[in-house]
Amino acid sequence: MTSPRALLTAWNIQAKKQLGQNFLNDPNVARAIVNKAGITGDDVVLEIGPGLGAMTIPAAAVACRVIAVDKDGRIIDLLRTELLAAGIDNVEIREADILRVDLDAIARETGRPLVVLGNLPYNISSQVIVQLIHAKSRIDRAVLMLQKEMAQRICAGPGSKDYGRLSVMLGYCAHTQVLMQVRAPLFFPAPKVDSTVIGIRFASPPPFPADDEALLFLVVKAAFGKRRKTLKNALSQSDLNLEPAICERLLTDARIDPMRRAESLSVAEFVCLSNTIGNHGRSPGTGR
Repeated sequence: MTSPRALLTAWNIQAKKQLGQNFLNDPNVARAIVNKAGITGDDVVLEIGPGLGAMTIPAAAVACRVIAVDKDGRIIDLLRTELLAAGIDNVEIREADILRVDLDAIARETGRPLVVLGNLPYNISSQVIVQLIHAKSRIDRAVLMLQKEMAQRICAGPGSKDYGRLSVMLGYCAHTQVLMQVRAPLFFPAPKVDSTVIGIRFASPPPFPADDEALLFLVVKAAFGKRRKTLKNALSQSDLNLEPAICERLLTDARIDPMRRAESLSVAEFVCLSNTIGNHGRSPGTGR
């Protein structure tokens, strides 16, 4: 593996801070991450932000096919050259913004659920996670490298200060675990913080199925939208369009104290609350 510094210098390319470009500089770590993904010859890998190919090359060595999506057209020719030098011919590079990519369409095209691999820039990490959740029926698992703080938020449990919207959304439909830590000096340019690699395996069906998943995610968003407020106040001041008295009654019906706050609720309690709100919305004369 040629060092990122040497490659970028040879091609007269500078890493873009606004794209969160920090290229992995250690081939052993790259191989370890790919191994953690458990990729086999039957898998189609969707790689988000392949960069200079640190994980692309070891993934392509074991996968049936790799579809690599990168927004930065400057480094795509560089990546193609690296793949050619490594004798890799099962990688398709697509220049695109991953947030605008139709994951359902890619999975239909490949005919199988996707294995997602990626080193995610901090500024789009949460958006990508939400995108994967919405496409979960098309994704078998994901192995993602994130800034340590983001990984802590995603893997947090109820009662933690890090527990939030993404924790609940992933907790609803997936099993998430920390796989390994990657120190900042192992990247070029080196970021200011360390990274964490997490594994996400989507569950079908979810352990606590919601009557209406879209409503569940709206309820979770509303509850954490004003996380310092009680649930009664947070929900009544949200886009759910529920009056305070109605919120109090619905929370009580769901056996949740209206004075509790969002970070104290388990995934199962959020599902129960969502189902209760959904039943209220289907009842005539409720004033919604």
